Amino acid sequence: MNLSLRLTLATAAIAVIGLSGVKLLGQANTKGKAATQGKAATQSKAPAEAKAAPAASGKPTAGEVFKNVTTPTLKVLSPDDFILTMGLIADNLGLDCADCHPGAGSDKVDWVIDTPQKKTARKMIEMVGTINKTNFAGVQMVTCWTCHHGRDIPATTVALDSVYSNPNSERDDIVKPQAGQSATAILDKYIAAMGGAQRLAAITSYVATGKSVGYEGLGGDGEFTIYAKSPNQKTTHITFKDHPERGNSTWAFDGKMGWITTPRGLLGEYEVSGTGLDGTRFDAQMAFPGQIKTLFTNWRVGPMESLGDRDFNIVQGGTARGLLVTLYFDTQTSLLSRMIIYTSSPIGRAPTQVDFSDYRDVGGVKFAFDRNFLWLDGRWEAKLTGVRTNVAIDAKMFGKPSAAK
Repeated sequence: MNLSLRLTLATAAIAVIGLSGVKLLGQANTKGKAATQGKAATQSKAPAEAKAAPAASGKPTAGEVFKNVTTPTLKVLSPDDFILTMGLIADNLGLDCADCHPGAGSDKVDWVIDTPQKKTARKMIEMVGTINKTNFAGVQMVTCWTCHHGRDIPATTVALDSVYSNPNSERDDIVKPQAGQSATAILDKYIAAMGGAQRLAAITSYVATGKSVGYEGLGGDGEFTIYAKSPNQKTTHITFKDHPERGNSTWAFDGKMGWITTPRGLLGEYEVSGTGLDGTRFDAQMAFPGQIKTLFTNWRVGPMESLGDRDFNIVQGGTARGLLVTLYFDTQTSLLSRMIIYTSSPIGRAPTQVDFSDYRDVGGVKFAFDRNFLWLDGRWEAKLTGVRTNVAIDAKMFGKPSAAK
């Protein structure tokens, strides 16, 4: 994707876990509303198949909110799941939004027109669904990425200089269960490393402040604040005091419902629904890690992995709705170093990743003071400067952003 457009989108749609992929793809229907609501996830058996949940009954679908969305598997999605799917298409094929939508990135964009690329994409989406239905009993084994790997036209022949070279570094979404150390043992070590169950339980709220840093120094730096209240309320707020024209960005979850405000994004402010809401809920719960063992009933251990010069224990869990979570625990410190949350779409899982480092002691509990966020539309870094625990937080802070002003 063109770097300048990607950064424009990233500025407009900086995403925290589960709230990712807000690409400016789709023409809003003035009669539709962008606010949608999903039902709470049942955190049980992890999926072998990633199915995108249709928009909840009574809420507008992508086919109602956006014009000229005709693909059957896409038009029934919630608006945010639909936009996430558009992000997957662009990244899987290594394309820019403007490759399918003339003028994307400018005020002369035409989202509605049927270009040859859009017509081809519709056929490919249906083809992927047919392949999985015909050959894999509907399980999502084939996605756009399976063939394209970031190319518009898939490669058909192996490059000889890669034969007998380093093995493919891509990892399976679903880890293969590994005998040996149990998930409970790894999670218990993590809780102990974070300060112990008793100290973690004593923290019922906190406010963390710091700076948001754009990728490679681009996109501008902002004031970053996390508001969190146990067991599952969390709001992230970013302001640009030196550039007020950018507006404020907010991601809020009140324990049941979630909202995003991205002033320069297509939808502006909207309610989160679909599978993205499940990811938002999990992220909010992880703000209070003492409860981690209860978040899924199917935590399992995968093969140990290496990143750089460190080894990591892999623990994974998921839900029947399609949420999948993979956690990387440093074997030396037992602390969480990486969290990948996969939400689902008709063409594959959409990952959002957070890397944690620079753990510091705050009242006997560890907090990661450096957090790198990576998602379909870019990446950014949060550098905390302070954390205040057990502070009073107005309940409005976790509600609809416009109502909290």
